[in-house]
This record gives sequence, structure tokens and C-alpha cells, in this order.
Amino acid sequence: MIRIPRLVLFLAIPAILLALPWWTLIGAPTSGTAFWLGTAAFLLAYVALPAGMLLGHGPAQSDLATVVGDTLLGVTWVAFTWSVIGQIVGLGLALGGVSDPARSRIVGVGVFVVVAALVGWAVTEARRIPRVRRVDVPIHGLGAGLDGLRLVVLTDTHYAALNRLRWSERVVEIVNELQPDIACHAGDLADGSVAKRHPQVDPLGKVQATLGRFYITGNHEYFGDAPGWLEHMSSLGWQPLRNQHEVITRGGDRLIMAGIDDPTGVGLAGHGPNLPAALSGADTDLPVILLAHQPKQIADSAKAGVALQISGHTHGGQIWPFHYLVRLDQPVVAGLSRHGEHTRLYTSRGTGFWGPQLRLFAPSEITVLTLRPDNG
Repeated sequence: MIRIPRLVLFLAIPAILLALPWWTLIGAPTSGTAFWLGTAAFLLAYVALPAGMLLGHGPAQSDLATVVGDTLLGVTWVAFTWSVIGQIVGLGLALGGVSDPARSRIVGVGVFVVVAALVGWAVTEARRIPRVRRVDVPIHGLGAGLDGLRLVVLTDTHYAALNRLRWSERVVEIVNELQPDIACHAGDLADGSVAKRHPQVDPLGKVQATLGRFYITGNHEYFGDAPGWLEHMSSLGWQPLRNQHEVITRGGDRLIMAGIDDPTGVGLAGHGPNLPAALSGADTDLPVILLAHQPKQIADSAKAGVALQISGHTHGGQIWPFHYLVRLDQPVVAGLSRHGEHTRLYTSRGTGFWGPQLRLFAPSEITVLTLRPDNG
């Protein structure tokens, strides 16, 4: 009885997302052969989208099905969004005296051109090597010896069905060119098992950072094999920070580098975020840099006096205008923000992408956070 509503929802969402684009592109502006061929294509998409998602992300774990289902999901979202906009434009044309079928054809052609162009651009943006984003971060209590300390942040690489080995190697090359003092991976490393995805992850073992390489779990590790990925990253020379901290020293000054589990980890014995444990025994006079996958963990960080929380998870929304939905769950979608008197949060838009190989108005990033004393 519980599964029936879920099945209805699973089939209803693609129907809703495809219905408006069908009407905008096929139903209203076409007739005859074009109508029937277009309708057949939409019916095929309606079958392929949930089937691809089920076969790809369900027990079968088919990489081919994942690519098909995820790509259709992304394209459908873009088509739905711009069909909504197209219908608003159509209303304006109607008020301006433009009648059908001319009005529907103008809207249909316009939406098709915009969607095709944006999907092409979004695929290119998702698959490209991320741009480097540089941000100076004021840190309360930062010693002079740590002024200019550079943390290079990767997050949400989501190594998955598409083989991005060369992409991974190039990301590592860029990280090393940036000469980080500390390298961080803030979670959502890969989707799938270590056995299937480790070749794409293994280049991370070549990252060079003079003061350490630190990794935390994201929610997607807990959808797969979190213990396996923690062990594998350790084997590559990265130090997992599982509700623990390390003391970083440079130029005679020190700071605390800490990390906590993703909240999704509470479903796995011994896992789940525990900030008090992470800071247990730490010198309270030292500034704390905390890796926490989800921005909404900032509430606890601010209460604990953390100087800087580094997060990912949001992807900056990934495909516009999805960031409005992300904002319902997270306090920040992207960028540097201030919380409380001395706590700052940096939310990365992510280095890779999840699911649909599209990034629309939410470019990926490799982030260089340069720490500066906070004189404010």
C-alpha cells in the first residue's frame, strides 16, 4: 500500500514535466504528420525517463540507463522551465492581438530554439574543466604566520556513469598548479561502489599540498559505500576527518582543521555529524576551519564559534531555476556568507555535477580560499 503512492508519484512527475513542453512544442503549433511524430517522441521520452532512472539508480545500477535517464531528466527540466516562460510570452502576444495558429507557432519555435541552445551550452559547461574561483576569507584570530594560507577546495565531483578519467586528471593538474597549502574535498566524491568508480577517483592521489589533504563524506557516499570510500581515500593519502580535527602549524601560528560526517550518515552505525566530538580537546583560542558537506550545518558551527565552514552539496542549483528549490532546504546556495559575529561559510557550486550532465547558469568551480586576518 505504501509503494502504490510512490509509484504514482514516480510516474506523475515525468508526466507533469513533459506535458507542458509537449503542448508548447507539439500540441498547439503542429498538426498532421508533425503532430503524430512529435507526440510519439514525447511518449517515448515519458517511458524512457522513469525507466532510465529506475534501471540506473535502482538495484540494476546500469550505467547506460543512468546516462539516458539523467540526461532526459535535465533536458526535460529545461524544456519545462522555458515552456512556462513561453506560455507567458504567448499570453502577452494574445493581449497584443496575435491570434492562433501564428501565436502558438511563434512561441513553439522560440521555445525550441532557446531550449536547444541552452541545453547545448549546459552540457558544455558541465563537462568542461572547472574554472578557478579565488576568494579571500577574513578569519577572526588568525595569526600572522597563517596570513595568506591557501586552501584549494574540491567538492561534489560525483564520479559516476560517465567515464571522466581524463577530466579527473586535468582537475588534479590544475590543483597542483595552484600550489595549495591545504587541499580539501568536501564530500560527494562518487556515485557507486569503489570497485566501479575508483579509476576516476585514483588521480586524486597525485594532489600535492604541503600541510595536508583532508576529506569528508557527503550524502551520496551514504547512498553507496561510505566506509569503502573512506578507506580508499586513506589509501590515496587523503586524511578523512570523521568528527575529528588536526592542528595546522605555519610560521609559528596554529589553526584547527576539523571535519564532520554528513547528516545522512546517521543511518549507518557509528556515522553521523558530531561537532562536539570533532572539536574535543582543541585549543579554544585557535581559529577553526570546518569541513561540513551541507551549508545548513552552519547553525551548529556558528554556535560553536567556528571561524570558517566549507561546504558544497548545493551545486549552485546546477540547472536554473532549480536554485530556488535548493534555497528551501539550505540557507545559502553559493558563495561566501557571514553567520553570527565571527563565523563565515563558503558554499562551493561544486567541481562536477550530479545526474544530468548539464550546468545552466551555475558553473562548476575549483576554489582557492586564501585566509586573511579579520580586522573588522
